[in-house]
Amino acid sequence: MPKRNKIAFVGAGNVGATCAHLCFLRSLGDIVLYDIIEGLPEGKALDMLESAPVLGIDVKVTGSTKIRDIAGADCIVVTSGSPRKPGMSRDDLLKINAGVMSNVGAAIKEVAPEAFVIVVTNPLDAMVTQIKRVTGFPKRRVAGQAGVLDSARYRTFLASELGVSVDSVKAMVLGGHGDDMVPVRSYTTCGGVPIERLIDAKRLEEIETRTRNGGAEIVNLMKTSSYYAAGTAVYRMVESFMLDKKEVLPAAAYLEGEYGVRGLYAGVPVVIGGGGVEKVIEIDLTAAEKKAFESSVGHVRELIEAMDKVLSA
Repeated sequence: MPKRNKIAFVGAGNVGATCAHLCFLRSLGDIVLYDIIEGLPEGKALDMLESAPVLGIDVKVTGSTKIRDIAGADCIVVTSGSPRKPGMSRDDLLKINAGVMSNVGAAIKEVAPEAFVIVVTNPLDAMVTQIKRVTGFPKRRVAGQAGVLDSARYRTFLASELGVSVDSVKAMVLGGHGDDMVPVRSYTTCGGVPIERLIDAKRLEEIETRTRNGGAEIVNLMKTSSYYAAGTAVYRMVESFMLDKKEVLPAAAYLEGEYGVRGLYAGVPVVIGGGGVEKVIEIDLTAAEKKAFESSVGHVRELIEAMDKVLSA
């Protein structure tokens, strides 16, 4: 029998499990959930597997606390790490999660050397950088999920404001994954009409502020991070890779001169297909957008420097 594709999730928490379930529902490949919490990945995998007869799905779903069980995965989604807790500084979070990424990256390099890796762990721009460093994988095989989620939030709020279907709104959010992400108004439309013709500048600025604070808004409401939207966003990237869709999606990609940035991850539109990040799409930004993008990238650079400092301490 032909070998099925394999999708591994390093971290079986809410985001990883949500994405895994969507991959299961689409039968994109056999699924492995890995986590260090005894019983969690095994339980979620069994629960998912037992729903297979209801839907007529014939894929294998397993859970494990042994990292070697992700061996041979075609695609790996990394969500493991610690969330930022009360009293925890940014440097504390950087040190903890960079250490986790170092261990995870070393394991991936050993047991799944051909995988396409999508990093979701925060601080995203630093964590995807660390995974690339440790694995030594080419830039096309390590990407970060941020832009799909940020753009989806922007589209959600715009569609609600205009009272239209979300399918009618096209939008893109670039830059770092944080408070200084860049909603690109010049590429945002509703039914093909530029968004600035439909929403006045003051209200549009309020919507963009809500987009930047989208994650914090959910944390404040339910005291934990987003997982339905975040899990669905990373699923979109997994699907485009597994099905070789070559879809243009915003993602954290390693830049080597594009947008005037070299040797750094930043959120930009890319083509994701069976080869991973197959192409970076360069779009023309307005002077204001370019300035905001450069500022956002500058903060990413500061984040990387801070990570390097805490790791060498």
